[in-house]
This record gives sequence, C-alpha cells and structure tokens, in this order.
Amino acid sequence: MARALCYHCAVSPITFLRKLNGDPQLRNPDFRRFWFSSILSNFGAQITLLALPICAALLLHATPAQMGTLAALGSLPFLIFGLPVGVLLDRSRRLPVMLCSDAMVALSLASVPFAWWQGWLSIHWMYAVEFVLGTGLVVGGGAEQIFMTFLVGRDGLIDAQSKFAATESASRLLGPGLAGVLVQALGAPFAILFNVVGFTVSIWNLRRVKAREPQPVPPESHVWRDMLDGLAFVWRQPVLRLLAWTSACWHLLFYGYMALYVLFATRVLGMSPGMMGTAQMLGGVGVLASSVLLKPLTARFGAGGTVAIGLCASSIGFVLMPAIPRDLFGSSTASAAAYALVVFWLDCGATLFFLPYLALRQRVTPDALLGRMTSTMRFMTVAMAPVGAAGAGLLAERIGVRAGLGMVAAGALLLTLGTLFGTRLHKIRA
Repeated sequence: MARALCYHCAVSPITFLRKLNGDPQLRNPDFRRFWFSSILSNFGAQITLLALPICAALLLHATPAQMGTLAALGSLPFLIFGLPVGVLLDRSRRLPVMLCSDAMVALSLASVPFAWWQGWLSIHWMYAVEFVLGTGLVVGGGAEQIFMTFLVGRDGLIDAQSKFAATESASRLLGPGLAGVLVQALGAPFAILFNVVGFTVSIWNLRRVKAREPQPVPPESHVWRDMLDGLAFVWRQPVLRLLAWTSACWHLLFYGYMALYVLFATRVLGMSPGMMGTAQMLGGVGVLASSVLLKPLTARFGAGGTVAIGLCASSIGFVLMPAIPRDLFGSSTASAAAYALVVFWLDCGATLFFLPYLALRQRVTPDALLGRMTSTMRFMTVAMAPVGAAGAGLLAERIGVRAGLGMVAAGALLLTLGTLFGTRLHKIRA
C-alpha cells in the first residue's frame, strides 16, 4: 500500500507552516520535487485502483476467477523480475530507472481508454495492462526506495517516510472520492487519463532533480552471482529473514483481499462506483492516523513492535470486512458506512505494518547491497501474492465472494497469532 494534510499536527495552519520552515528535509529542493512526484503518483494511483477493477467487474463482467487472475498478474512481475531488478539497481543510477518506469506505466494506462474507444478492450487486454503496471511497480518502486535513502540518509528515513505517509493519507482521503466522481461521470476507462496526465507531470518534475548519485562501480561478478549474493544476504540476516516470512504471508492474504474487495462492494453490498469511492476515502483518514502514530509507537515499542501492532490492526480489518451485511439495520447507507470504517482500520494497520518494516530493512543493509536487498525482499515477500489472488478468485467462484473473504480473515488470524507467539518480531527495537 504511497500519499495538503499534515502529520505533524492537528492544530493551526500557521503552526504547520512554521514546522515546515524548520524542517531540513523540506529545505532541500530535490527532496521537495521527489515528494511532489510521489504526491502526483499517489493521487493518480487512487483513480487507477478504483477504475481498473471496475472496468473488469462492471464493464467486462469479469467472474471472481478472472478478478483473481487480474490481481495475480499485477503481482507476478515481482516473482519474475524481482531478483534481476535488484542487480540492475545496484549497477545503475536510480533516477533514470524511475523515469523510464513511469513512462512505461503511463503508456500502458493510456492504452485502456484508447482500446475502449476502439472497441478492443477485453479482459485479456486488462491482464496485459495489469502485468505492465506490476512491472513498473517492481522497477520504479525499488528505485524510488533506494533513491530516497540517497536523498535523506539512513537516519532521515523514518522522518521522510512519515511525510510520505502524511501525503499518502491526503490522497487516500481525497483520491477515492475524486476517482468515484470521475468514474461515475466519465466512465472508468476515461477516468484513467487523469492518472496518465499525473505521470507526465511527474516525469517532467523528476527530470529537474539536480542531485546525482555516483555511478556504481561496475562489479566483476556475474549477474547470477549477484542475485545469489542478495538471496544469501537476506537469508543469513535474521531480521530480514523474519521480516520476509511475515511479509510473504501477509501479502498472500492481502492480494486475496484485493482480488475480491471490488466484487464484494459492488455485487454483494450493492454499492455504486461513486458510493464506493466515497467510502474508500475514510482509508485516507486511517493512513493519516498511522502517520501521526508512527513516531510515538516506534519510540515506545521499537520498529518491530510497531510492525506487530500494524499486523494485528490489519488482521482485524480482514476479519470485519466479510461480516458486513448487505443492508445493515435495513439500510444500504449503513452498510456503506460500516465498509468505510473497516477500510479505515485496515489502511491504518497496513501503513503501521509497512513503514517501520521498510525503514528497518534499509537500516540493516549496507549501501552496496541496497538494490539487491530491496528486490530480494520484494521477490521473497510478494512471490506468494499471485497464489493468494488466484486462489481467492477460485475459492470465491466456488463458495462465494463473502466466504472467500472469510477464508482470508481466517488466515489473517492464524498469521497474527503465529507471529506474536512464535517469533520475536515484537521485541526488535532497531
């Protein structure tokens, strides 16, 4: 789960501006450009996250199995390209990689309204687009994490990621509602064009970043040797190994949820795209709440303890979602409100899970291995995501969407209990 709100305070705008003026990171123009591009990407992502599955579910009448395949193809690039991308990132400057990745994603998104206009759009076309988007996330997302470490340094990671969480909360708060309005007014395919425009502006903005990473020294080892070194480093590092196992299981469940949540909201609860977008807005409040809680929780319980808290909170969200009835208290509006509250809780927990997780794995990794560590961790953790998405789709085809989400909830409970009582994750402080 990246996104003018302020995590520093819930007080006056003047106090907020004073804090911004005293922030050394925000005095860096390159960091401001990098952050602005992230904001554009996050707002655009909210449109795509709603519009693409709605294209499949409502316009193309996709079955639960097809929705599971769609979600699986979005995560499959992590499995296929995860390790080679790590070697690429350790051998290349990251900013050009980010620019190329953004351009590739923008072109693939632009193909959706064009194909719909020409009458070519099909579920297989959507499969291809989702695969390209996943590839862009593997390449560009990994480069972004490492480039941020270069810009702010290791000691500034938690602070920088809190800022990113604050703006992510703004996009999660405002973006789904905007997306719902655009999808309702223009149709899902043409709403995606707004994300294409955002990517275009982001590329122009990132080209103005002046900071230049030093060109990595060309290694003498073979690509395969480097990939094996990345795997060996993660496996031998006890903190990374524990984080990898926990995150892999969480991704298995999360992608199962992602395969079914649009079908659940639209077909089971009977929500329109506009209502669903409005309900999803409360997830932004959850991300905002997590950005406010991140620093005090990390100071009190340590990075590992905060990861465990996020895991527990997100698991509660997984459990509550399939329990929502179609007409709560005889009202579809009450069901939509309950859906919004669960999204709030789930997004808050997911953010508390991942922000300290990302910072912790960066802090224990030497610079020379950052690229391979990032891609190896993504490879190991998201490798189970296609299984979770496709499996949830097939289950929902047989036992129903609500029961499929119930199986995700049962898995979340088992993961939480196993992590809390079978590992020392909650005891890791730094």
